[in-house]
Amino acid sequence: MEKALKNIAIYVLIVLLALFAVSLSDRSDEKVEAMSYQNFTANMEKGQISVVLVEVDDRVYNVTGMLKDGGKFTMTALKEGPLIKYLEDKKFNYEIKEKEGPKWYVSLLSTLFPILILIAFLIFIMNQSQGGGNRVMQFGKSRAKILSGEQVKVTFKDVAGADEAKEEMQEVVDFLKNPEKFVQIGAKIPKGVLLFGAPGTGKTLMARAVAGEAGVPFFSISGSDFVEMFVGVGAARVRDLFEQAKKNSPCIVFIDEIDAVGRQRGAGLGGGHDEREQTLNQ
Repeated sequence: MEKALKNIAIYVLIVLLALFAVSLSDRSDEKVEAMSYQNFTANMEKGQISVVLVEVDDRVYNVTGMLKDGGKFTMTALKEGPLIKYLEDKKFNYEIKEKEGPKWYVSLLSTLFPILILIAFLIFIMNQSQGGGNRVMQFGKSRAKILSGEQVKVTFKDVAGADEAKEEMQEVVDFLKNPEKFVQIGAKIPKGVLLFGAPGTGKTLMARAVAGEAGVPFFSISGSDFVEMFVGVGAARVRDLFEQAKKNSPCIVFIDEIDAVGRQRGAGLGGGHDEREQTLNQ
């Protein structure tokens, strides 16, 4: 809905801009000569003028006309001047009318158009600043993909082979399904499971199958998403990830390619206190 309203507003602004441009543009490509009163009378004496239109303004006459050779002219004459008397003495058939004001939509557009442009500019600036603020606020947020228990359709039936791994992971599934049974006998389930193997051996599929068998939410993120050039961002994303996981407990948090951050401690420069070190500690 918000996107549709923005599109409508853009189209309305385009239409208003087009109308405003058309109202201000002179669509006539013909050359119009600005004529003085002396030249006007000289042409009148020679019989070169065929049409005269006099438009009455507050203090002047705005004269437009046409020469017999097809040329057009304009002229301005004072109301107190001899123009009208001269035309009547010459018995020239001229047309006179009161000056018409601009069309209502032209006046409205000329008044509202700058205001609309200013409002649109302010809205754009506000959206940019809010968007920038949101991006800054979201910088330390987790980028994990979250699937609810109903959305995870993979089960152990979909995992071919890896029977020993499935057997061990079944204990995790039992704990997620019935944690009270383990608590009563004082058993503690491992807090994490390290899946090791070459690419394509089914580590991600196995993790999804555990979530699917237990029917719990599945948080999936890559270790490279924690690695940023800004120190502290990776640790902040780890905190945010596990805060979300606690709200959806019990659940599965799957960190793919954790070796992107889980390297040997203290291997970096400056005692190892770099971005990866902080992320790993967190």
